Amino acid sequence: MATANVSEDEKSNYSKKVADLFCSLDIPSAIYGQLTFLAVLNAFLSITAFLGNFLFLVALRKESSLHPPSKLLLRSLAVTDLCVGLISEPLLVIFLVTAVNENWNNCRYVGVALFVTGSIFAQASLLTLTAVSVDRLLALLLGLRYRQVVSLKRTCLVIITFWAVPAVFSMMRLFWGSPITSRFRVIVVSMCIVTTTFTYTKIFLTLRRHRSQVQDHVQQSNQANQLNIARYKKAVSTALWLQFTLVICYLPQVILATLFINTKPSSSSILAVSYAITLAFLNSSLNPILYCLKIDEVRQAVKDAIRQVLCC
Repeated sequence: MATANVSEDEKSNYSKKVADLFCSLDIPSAIYGQLTFLAVLNAFLSITAFLGNFLFLVALRKESSLHPPSKLLLRSLAVTDLCVGLISEPLLVIFLVTAVNENWNNCRYVGVALFVTGSIFAQASLLTLTAVSVDRLLALLLGLRYRQVVSLKRTCLVIITFWAVPAVFSMMRLFWGSPITSRFRVIVVSMCIVTTTFTYTKIFLTLRRHRSQVQDHVQQSNQANQLNIARYKKAVSTALWLQFTLVICYLPQVILATLFINTKPSSSSILAVSYAITLAFLNSSLNPILYCLKIDEVRQAVKDAIRQVLCC
């Protein structure tokens, strides 16, 4: 089916190209089965993402050992994943179903909503994980001053900014298609990669230097400090696993977006795009599992919450 002419900025827009790919071309009937499978899979992942992150939020409310700003960052990340399960994944299911049924008008509207919400949640997750890495570095470098510098009010302002800025730029891109907003996501991703690389490298070097100092001055008075360092290493390990999982899940979609900059996608790209988006949304179901595996207190709180539900 023919489509209306679009501007040069829209032609370089990944979401516009995907919408044209799904909602304007005759999808080969040979892949109907796989698209239907992906729709069912995303419906299941939507449930797991919602329930997993909801349980984590309940468990986090009962967790008292975490510093309130650190807890707030984890809560923001869980809310992002909760919204993916509650909003973006159902939109993806409807998007795939309307494409298979050749309901082009609804397909295009749902596609726009899918990519706007997906872009906001993805950028909010990446920015929040970057803030988690900076928070861990400040906890290591500031010592006793950490609780004074990293306050709950400042962290709340940072999180509001992380949600508001991607939302504003996504809406600007939707209505005006400005080249500036087209480059915003690239700038955000680049800044986050540079920041997290620096923070985790700095953390690694600082911990290695601390270990060599402890080996030179082994005293009983250092036992409490050793326990704090062990707990800190576990928190850093959790943040690293969350960052690594996010990169792995979103990497195929980034690669496809890069390939589509100067080339026009064909109908053979439909499956690749569908699997890439599904893998990106899978991240929201994996994060609660990582929370439970890496944070003992959260795992126990989740067990207690499930036990209470089953008893009721």
